[in-house]
Amino acid sequence: MRQFRPPELAAHIQSGHTPVLLDVREPWEWNLCRLPGAILIPMRELPARLSELNKDAETVVICHHGVRSYHAARYLETAGFVDVVNLAGGVAAWADEVDPAMPRY
Repeated sequence: MRQFRPPELAAHIQSGHTPVLLDVREPWEWNLCRLPGAILIPMRELPARLSELNKDAETVVICHHGVRSYHAARYLETAGFVDVVNLAGGVAAWADEVDPAMPRY
């Protein structure tokens, strides 16, 4: 599985790539802050909602610090997803490294 640091993901998107941004945090976390264009499927709901995702699409998995997203990304790979990327450091690192105006928690 690939991993991007936030600046790498920002550059990847700016260069014209349009990955699915899959946020696996809880709704209360999502309500505090999120990456623009991300979709929310909490980690606990992921197995039941796999059909909502395209297994062939580049999918970047996001959480608070990158741990839950790493595990969710590994799960997606075992479920047949072919292009999965973990956002190392999560939204906390995104706020530190890309968007200082993003709320932190």
